[in-house]
Amino acid sequence: MRFQCDLIPATLLRRYKRFLADCRLEDGREVTAHVANPGSMLGLKDDGLRVWLEPNDDPKRKLKYAWRLVEHPGGHFTGVDTGAANRMLKDALTSGQVPGLQGYDTTRPEVKYGENSRIDFLLTAENRPDCYVEVKSVTLSRTHGLAEFPDSVTARGAKHLGELANMAAQGHRAVMLYLVQRTDCTNVTLARDLDPKYAAAFDQAHAQGVQVLAFACQISPQGICLGEQLPFAP
Repeated sequence: MRFQCDLIPATLLRRYKRFLADCRLEDGREVTAHVANPGSMLGLKDDGLRVWLEPNDDPKRKLKYAWRLVEHPGGHFTGVDTGAANRMLKDALTSGQVPGLQGYDTTRPEVKYGENSRIDFLLTAENRPDCYVEVKSVTLSRTHGLAEFPDSVTARGAKHLGELANMAAQGHRAVMLYLVQRTDCTNVTLARDLDPKYAAAFDQAHAQGVQVLAFACQISPQGICLGEQLPFAP
């Protein structure tokens, strides 16, 4: 999936109010960018980081820039837009490019289920159990090469695991998919110290039949696409 237009580099000055970031462009101008990420963004919001912004000329948008990437040493990138990752994954699911999730006739995003919840993707096909796929964007890395989820306490994430477990108990297929939006990681695990309750919910859901998949992303200032499947060790 290509970005709507070429990204431009900038320096992060500060991220605040969850969805706003002040940045300095290479020509010296300071601009405010929208941050499409409600998480803590641990390790990705330090002042002075090199970031990449997507400009727009849409008169309906208050902000003319959106923060899409963080650049790391060695030419690696982290995608901070969780929505972009899901849009890319939808295309990959629809075209049958996701190992382990192929052979379904329809891919429906944001379907209501459980108790006031929405599943990221519901996959269906004749003569197969419905497949409920919950997607989590993984951006934390505290150890070289190792991606971790979550990056802060997430009661909502624990609730989603419980909903998936209920679907598995009803005879459906339930999949927790960790999408690693970092190009510098080759393994995935849980950040148990940051949210023990989420880890406990994961253990229970996994024991009740919830399957786990993890995939890398190929990321550049031009776009993002699905990478290889990654080993997951809880």
